[in-house]
Amino acid sequence: MDEPGERLIEAGTPVFRRTTLALFAAGFSTFAVLYGVQPLLPVYAEEFGVSPAESSLALSLPCATLAVSLLFVSPLSEVWGRKPVMTVSLFASAILTIVAALVPDWHGFLVLRALTGITASGLPAVAMAYLSEEMHGRAIGLSMGLLIGGNALGGMVGRLIAGIIADFGSWRIGIGIIGVLALLAAVTFRFALPPSRRFVAHRMRWREVPGTFTHHFRDAGLPWLFAEPFLLMGGFVCIYNYIGFRLLEPPYSLSQAVIGAIFTVYLFGTASSAITGEVASRLGRRRVLWLAITAGLAGLALTLAQSLVLVILGVVVITMSFFGAHSVTSSWVGRRAVTDRAQASALYLCLYYLGSSILGTAGGWAYDHGGWTGVVGFVGGLYLVALAIAVRLSRLPPLPG
Repeated sequence: MDEPGERLIEAGTPVFRRTTLALFAAGFSTFAVLYGVQPLLPVYAEEFGVSPAESSLALSLPCATLAVSLLFVSPLSEVWGRKPVMTVSLFASAILTIVAALVPDWHGFLVLRALTGITASGLPAVAMAYLSEEMHGRAIGLSMGLLIGGNALGGMVGRLIAGIIADFGSWRIGIGIIGVLALLAAVTFRFALPPSRRFVAHRMRWREVPGTFTHHFRDAGLPWLFAEPFLLMGGFVCIYNYIGFRLLEPPYSLSQAVIGAIFTVYLFGTASSAITGEVASRLGRRRVLWLAITAGLAGLALTLAQSLVLVILGVVVITMSFFGAHSVTSSWVGRRAVTDRAQASALYLCLYYLGSSILGTAGGWAYDHGGWTGVVGFVGGLYLVALAIAVRLSRLPPLPG
């Protein structure tokens, strides 16, 4: 391994392109595996005889196990290294997804989804730590945006494949194809990502691990940055979890294939994350974050319209808002946490996926009791709290670095 004094990776260089290709593929794989089931929730509700909230466990359960596992896996990367942990994570998640497509019963499927969440935990926080260590400050916003762009594209392609194939054949075929694509992405990652040049492995004393997490809560800004993904991701997942139930019903009565095709709006998230990350690097994160969240509130209002065009436009705006805000906050954490970055990233993503799990399922209660208006009211409340936090963050003293 090269010495930790090696130069940081600059944007536009060959090593920058290799790194962003590898992590784009990794983000693609992780989100395709996790969120490919999302348009299938109405299918699961019908096939297995469960409620909308229960069907959401196909997504909420792996997000919950991933969130908890992050707190254990990220310290392991301090010992074993960033790239080995991420590589094992990607291959294991792909294989479990392929196996899940073959399991006949609901509970067995949920067990495999829970295991997939555990294996997938090796990628998200470690990738953020890798970029924070290896990238120059001028390049980290763009590189983090491209990583999140891979997330967005993977989420879109996974949902699109699963939704369309479920309408014309079996949902199991769609999930199997997602697993194969994830396997190809893992191979790409393995050969494209350069080894860490600034990472220094150290012996982990497990009794000291809690302190490597808790000291981040003494920072003036990090606890608020950890709260943002819980609120924003929770609200975002609610929209995508239950929009399919709404669009299957009159007056829309759309087919599963058409609903799956609507998830192509994730392309706007891919562009938004990279663009917002670059803009935030130039104008400052504190100026951009609250604007992104405000745009999300406007998108929520649009989804209340009866016009299908306006509903879809609202989903587009919400998607761009979420991925833009996530790009800003995730890179902000990486810059603010000057020590134990993997643990800071793990805390951020633990709250991110807990929001997806807890609030994503809670949105099912809102849908059961208030229909789509109930979901919008629930998510709107989450976004208003996130906006208040963004305003508070904008008033903090300048961040280190």
